[in-house]
Amino acid sequence: MDMDKIVSLCKRRGLIFQSSEIYGGINGFWDFGPLGVELKKKLKESWWRHIVQMRHDVVGLDTSIIAHPQTWVASGHLANFTDPMVDCKKCKGRFREDQIDTDRCPEKPSKSPRECGGELTAPRQFNLMFKTYVGAVQDDSAVAYLRPETCQSIFTQFKNVSITSRKKIPFGIAQIGKSFRNEITPRNFIFRSREFEQMELEFFVKASDSPTWHAYWIQNQLDWFCGIGVGKEKLRIRPHRADELAHYAKACSDIEYEFPFGWSELEGIADRSDFDLTQHTKVSGKDLSYFDDETKQKFTPAVVEVSVGVDRTLLTLLCDAYHEELAPTAEAGESESRVVMRFHPSIAPITVAFLPLAKKIGAPLALVEQEFRKSLNTDFDEVGSIGKRYRRHDEIGTPFCVTYDFQSEQDQKVTVRHRDSMQQERVALDQLKPYLQKQLGNL
Repeated sequence: MDMDKIVSLCKRRGLIFQSSEIYGGINGFWDFGPLGVELKKKLKESWWRHIVQMRHDVVGLDTSIIAHPQTWVASGHLANFTDPMVDCKKCKGRFREDQIDTDRCPEKPSKSPRECGGELTAPRQFNLMFKTYVGAVQDDSAVAYLRPETCQSIFTQFKNVSITSRKKIPFGIAQIGKSFRNEITPRNFIFRSREFEQMELEFFVKASDSPTWHAYWIQNQLDWFCGIGVGKEKLRIRPHRADELAHYAKACSDIEYEFPFGWSELEGIADRSDFDLTQHTKVSGKDLSYFDDETKQKFTPAVVEVSVGVDRTLLTLLCDAYHEELAPTAEAGESESRVVMRFHPSIAPITVAFLPLAKKIGAPLALVEQEFRKSLNTDFDEVGSIGKRYRRHDEIGTPFCVTYDFQSEQDQKVTVRHRDSMQQERVALDQLKPYLQKQLGNL
C-alpha cells in the first residue's frame, strides 16, 4: 500500500481535500471534508475522554492562538526554533539542509537536490514561526506570532488553573488546539503540515517522581492507540539518545508508527524537568512555584509532557485501516477486489448506514434511521445499486449496513451486513437497537 492510494481515497470519499484547490492549492494546508471532519471529531473526543474526562487528576484548557511575544522569548522559540535551509540556484527549490538526501528535486523527481546538478547555497537558519501584527500599526511594537505549539500557554496559565481547579500535585492540564509552523518542506500528505492540531497534556509533578510518571504515560498512550484500533505490531517506542534530547529534557521517548514512508514519530512523551515554569518565572517576573500544603514546601514543579498530533494520528488511522482484498460477488464462485477501511467502530465516521433496497419502500426505514441518528452517526443511502452502496460504505469504513427489502414489509425484519466479514443476518426491526448495541459493545 502506498500513500497515493490513501490520498486518492481521501479525496474521492470526502475525507481530505487540498486547501484552495481551485486556485492551484497551497502547500502544507489541508481541508477536511464531510467524512474527514467526523473522523477527526471522534478522534479528538476519544483522546479528551481518555485524558481528561475519565480522570480526576487532569483538567482542560483552551487558550488563544496568539500569545504575548515574551512567551516565545521565555520558551526559546524566538532564538532557537529554526531549521537549516538551503536553496538550489538552478531549480529555485528550497529544502531543509538536514533532509536534502531524502528530498526530491522538483525538476528531476528521481534525484535528490544534491544529485540533480544544481548548485546549493550555504545553509542558513530559518525561524519556523509565522509572524503577524496585532493592532492598527504594523511596526516592531506590534509584532506577534501564531503559536508553534499549544503547551506554552498551559505553562503561563499554570498558576490560575492550579488555584481555581484546587488540584494538588501531581495533576495535569490538557488542551487540543491549532498550531502553526512555517515548514520549509511540508511532506507526506497531512503528516507534516504548516497548520495542524495538537493534543497535549502537561502533567505537573515533583522532580523526584518524574521518571515514574514518564514511564506511566508512555504505556498509557500506547494502550490508547491500541484501543482506537491501531495495530500493535506497527507501533514501537523509541527512547531518545542523550545527544538528541532537547536541552531542557531529562528524558524523551517517541511512539512511532510504521507508515508507508517508514517509521516516523506519532507522539512524544518527554520529561521536561522544571525548565518551562522556571523560564516563564524569570522572563515574566511572576512566581509560578507551587506550595504543598501537606509538606509546607514551596517548589517549581517538573513537567511530563504528552504531545500528539491530531493530523498525524488521523493519518495513522487511515493507513492502518486501509485494506485491499478479494470479496465474493453475487455470482457463485466469482470474486472481485474491494477496498475496505477497517476503522474501529468508535471512531468510524459513520457507524450504521440504512439502505432501502428501492426508493419506493424507503419511508419506513427512514423513520428508523431518524431514531438511531439521536445516538449514533448514521447515513440514509438510497443512491445506486445495493452492491455499489455496500462498496461505498466499505471504502469509508462503515461497520454496519442495514437493508430494508420487499420481504421486510411482510416480516418486519431487516438484513444487517457486517463490514469486515460481509456476513448478513436477518434481525427483527424491534430488536435492531439491542442487536447493534451488543455488536458495538463486543468490538
